[in-house]
Amino acid sequence: MDAYDCYRQSGEHADVFGAFGEPRDFWVRTTRERPNRIYPSKPIVGFLRGKTQLNGGWGQKADAAARLHNAGYIIVDADNAPITPPERYEHLVSNADRIRLCARNYYLEPARENGAAEVAIRVSDLSRDMGLRDLFPAICSALGGEKFQKLANVPVPTHTLPNPSSSTVFTYQLAAPEGHQIMTLEPAAAMPATTNLILYGPPGTGKTYATAWEAVRLCLGDARVIPLRDDRDALMAEYRRLVGEGRIEFVTFHQSMAYEDFVEGRQPTTGSDEGEDGASVGFRLETVPGIFRRIAKRAETGLAKKAISNRLTTEDRQIYKMSVGSSRDAGDQELFEEAIEGGYTLLNWEDIDWSDPKYENAGEILKTCEVQGKIEGPVTLQSGQVSITDTFRNRLKSRDIIVVSKGNSLIRAIGEVTGSYEYQPRPDGKFGHRRAVRWLWHDPAGVPVTELYDGNFTMRSLYLLNRERLNISALERYMNSATEEADADVEREAFVLIIDEINRANISKVFGELITLLEPDKRLGQPNALKLHLPYSRDEFGVPANLHIIGTMNTADRSIALLDTALRRRFTFRELMPDIEELRRALAARQLDAANLDGIDLCKLLLTINERIEYLFDREHQIGHAYFTGCRSHVDVEEVMRHKIIPLLAEYFYEDWSKVAAVLGDGDGTKGAHFLEARRLTAPAGFADDELGGGKMRWSVKPRFDFSDFAA
Repeated sequence: MDAYDCYRQSGEHADVFGAFGEPRDFWVRTTRERPNRIYPSKPIVGFLRGKTQLNGGWGQKADAAARLHNAGYIIVDADNAPITPPERYEHLVSNADRIRLCARNYYLEPARENGAAEVAIRVSDLSRDMGLRDLFPAICSALGGEKFQKLANVPVPTHTLPNPSSSTVFTYQLAAPEGHQIMTLEPAAAMPATTNLILYGPPGTGKTYATAWEAVRLCLGDARVIPLRDDRDALMAEYRRLVGEGRIEFVTFHQSMAYEDFVEGRQPTTGSDEGEDGASVGFRLETVPGIFRRIAKRAETGLAKKAISNRLTTEDRQIYKMSVGSSRDAGDQELFEEAIEGGYTLLNWEDIDWSDPKYENAGEILKTCEVQGKIEGPVTLQSGQVSITDTFRNRLKSRDIIVVSKGNSLIRAIGEVTGSYEYQPRPDGKFGHRRAVRWLWHDPAGVPVTELYDGNFTMRSLYLLNRERLNISALERYMNSATEEADADVEREAFVLIIDEINRANISKVFGELITLLEPDKRLGQPNALKLHLPYSRDEFGVPANLHIIGTMNTADRSIALLDTALRRRFTFRELMPDIEELRRALAARQLDAANLDGIDLCKLLLTINERIEYLFDREHQIGHAYFTGCRSHVDVEEVMRHKIIPLLAEYFYEDWSKVAAVLGDGDGTKGAHFLEARRLTAPAGFADDELGGGKMRWSVKPRFDFSDFAA
């Protein structure tokens, strides 16, 4: 809306807004105090999505009015009167969910922006704003419920009496009373709410998908992710893009997971290390960073793009891999530090001065090497002393980027070439060839080459990298991470590590010292920041404040008991339970009715099964709604029941089929059975029934199911 105001005043952004012409049918009401209270919906959504053509109405969930409506904005006409959305479109958010979103957007968030300590919502005012009639009980229920408190991040409100009534006023506290300070574990730096979060609940409640939503929200912000709420494909496309950039990492814990896999460890390595003489080394132990340390290193480079005024890109630049010394040589570290401090890079092929302009021709380099070269064997244009020297002297241009390796599997510096070839002989007769470089990033310990490239480097000292194999967004992030602005208190991009099935590993063993470092106030840049020396590399290590951890736990898995108090105290826990409304929305997105899918009321089926499970077992072993969200027909429902639900129930009740039958409503399985049937077994000859503890039953799954008890 700010951009649209600029367009009206100065013509800025005309390439987008101008393409839509004058507004005609739908407007959206602003949530802030502005000279203009309404804005045309189609240009606003077009600007957000970077499109100049789209539909403006309600018909599809991607249409402008539908997107804004589902994000909790009020669609109005040219006179600012609310437009009632068509009831026939099931992809539109409605009822209590719609009331909560609008109350948050138009009352809670504006009050927060203005620094208010509390905000009051009169039911009649919200009803008028939304154009609702005779829905005061529904509004009161929505405003007073726990779902709204979680959505708006507010405590339980106070309210006037009578309740429900059009005159009921709900008052929400947004800040502590004067003279008191609210205790919080949130980081001091501005960043999204999630830091350490665990989503827990029964199987099939959408925990893994919820981690994708939460991770994308943290990386992109609420404003950009809310329109994706009902567009699973678009959300997952963003998720995959962020994974490709290295900002989201996914790992599944298991019983064999160890500290060496997660933080760092020693691993045996064989094969060749790089060296200009082509020599190789055999078996050795190398310290290898685990998944957590790798993403923590990435997070340290994550300056937000808008925080850097003169952001470097790789556009119109060649990118080269280069060695500065050999990681096997004793003096390698000193040579590397010399190059970094001196602002140059070094090459070691042939101690010959190539400054003469004639050496702009590779043929002249070849001729000189044939006469003065000290390396034995025949020399051709493809020989290292010729081709690499030619690349270093002639092909490597100012502004090109060099990526300095450490061995074949690590990167320890990135620089921008700033000068032409120089010959500076050294006392040892090595590394006399020099190019001035502005070092953009360096780390003596190095980071895995796979952070930037899709495979290990080769031993060749200098060669052009294939741009298609580079992760350009990650490379540019490293290039900009050490600017002067990085030292200031600037916004940083969020990075997210998703740990699926976090309770399946021995947490104390896997996390080690991270148990302390994960606390929000112990992170880098925070008031009580801590760094520890890691046991293998001896490097100092701290956890960046912009690295978020999201875990999932299945409450039906008894290994949840392995979570100790230390972990529980450092994580926020959010429960995800079976949700009938989520099932309705998932099917409605495909124009299906959860209450009548080929004559089956899925909502009733799921609700009934879960009530019986809770009665016979406990609430943590319910059946999640996600089991049914992919169903399109009667056949799909029967497949889910036969191959997923019934086997899961058998596992829950340890093959006690009488309890499985009770959950399914089949009683003793003899008369009127819908899913399971039972036949009494005849006692073997010589045995009486009472000797075997009564009659034995043989249970079997029926070839066809009867859903008559759950008919729509």
